[in-house]
Amino acid sequence: MKIRRRAPIAPVEVDTVRYQVNLPDSSPANILEEIVWYKEKEVQRMRESVPLKQLQMQVKQAEPVRDFLGALKSSPNQPALIAEIKKASPSKGIIKKDFDPVSIAKDYQAGGAACLSVLTDSKFFAGSFDNLALVRRVVDLPLLCKEFIIYPYQMYLARSQGADAVLLIAAILSNQELQYFLRILEKLQMTALIEVHTLEEMDRVLELEGVQLIGINNRNLENFTVDLQNTCNILQERGEKLEKRNILVVSESGIFNSSDLKTLSNSGARAVLVGESLVKQEDPREAIFNLYGKI
Repeated sequence: MKIRRRAPIAPVEVDTVRYQVNLPDSSPANILEEIVWYKEKEVQRMRESVPLKQLQMQVKQAEPVRDFLGALKSSPNQPALIAEIKKASPSKGIIKKDFDPVSIAKDYQAGGAACLSVLTDSKFFAGSFDNLALVRRVVDLPLLCKEFIIYPYQMYLARSQGADAVLLIAAILSNQELQYFLRILEKLQMTALIEVHTLEEMDRVLELEGVQLIGINNRNLENFTVDLQNTCNILQERGEKLEKRNILVVSESGIFNSSDLKTLSNSGARAVLVGESLVKQEDPREAIFNLYGKI
């Protein structure tokens, strides 16, 4: 799936006045493309409000980075759990009406999550970087900033608000961008969770240097169907290569019960990212126990 970074526009000159018109294919082809197009404008507004140099100063004052990858490897629960804090999604709408990120984070930590993922996109997921900062203050677990990152600016913003890892989506980033972002994250001592959706994207990512953590998303972003076999199929094809390079694989989306965990663990996934099925429960802590079949 090829995601265009910007809406196609054609420049037109009339009597020395230059303006632009939309082309016939100027509407986003899918939700991911729509998000990315909006994100281009959003990041520009952020830069105008808080310049990059100011963010870099804030990063120097942030708490020390926690070991996200190490927490997954050492978790007593296997596959290790990245529990996600999100209020809404484009496909489901509002997931949790009485949404309290602080309370949810505390429950996740008490339930045995190895790491937490915090949605920071506001328009499509009702998240915020403020939520990330709030969660950082109340838990000791490593935090993943779940954002649609297209510029280094967003990584510095994530670190300034307490993130220890960020999501990089292969579908919206070229390999040149991914490699550049990996170098920046190395300097920031942060972890990159590189997300793929297809075998083709997996092969692209395996061409990069410094990859330690790959997420396989089971959601088809064109029609929003979810199939755990996506993880199983990709790992059947590339599991040996991933193991040789000591790359830990996280399975994402469509995970609801201990049977799902067993299926994914048997396929070679060493961690899972679970959001909706946990966050919508009255007691997220108990939901984690149920997920691992402890109750």
